[in-house]
Amino acid sequence: MSGDGALGASRLRSKRTEGGNEGDVRFAGYAAIFDRVDRGGDVVRAGAFGGVRAAGVPLLWQHGPGQVIGAIERLEEDARGLRVIGRVSARTAAGREAAAGLKAGALDGLSFGYRVREARGGGAGLGPRELLALELVEVSLVTHPMQDRARVHKVEGFTPTRAPSSNFA
Repeated sequence: MSGDGALGASRLRSKRTEGGNEGDVRFAGYAAIFDRVDRGGDVVRAGAFGGVRAAGVPLLWQHGPGQVIGAIERLEEDARGLRVIGRVSARTAAGREAAAGLKAGALDGLSFGYRVREARGGGAGLGPRELLALELVEVSLVTHPMQDRARVHKVEGFTPTRAPSSNFA
């Protein structure tokens, strides 16, 4: 994407109190990784999310449509995938559960819900389905992401239990 550079720790810390409540937890990570086949046999290609914007994209707990646990503050495609900064709200029981899991390092999976706008391939014996254009419907914190590398890499104020990627805080 454009010249904002990495969504580093300083950017994550700079909004610590903006729009948040006591007990809210901010995180950064990747909801999708490009060019890796997921457990369902799909592969997301760079550019699939187009000019996606965070406005209107809910943060869900385990893809539950009735389990809104916070807000997506920032979304952008970069060379690696779909980068996310989100805030988990402590206002609901599910939000408190997700926040506790993030802080403890017990929860680090990210995933996304989508509608296919353009794809090619896939099917019996044809290899993975390539997702070329998607409508992003939601981003979820999950225990078992479809893409093994779709993970939270930074939780504000806490040391990650997994090694962060070299270019993402």
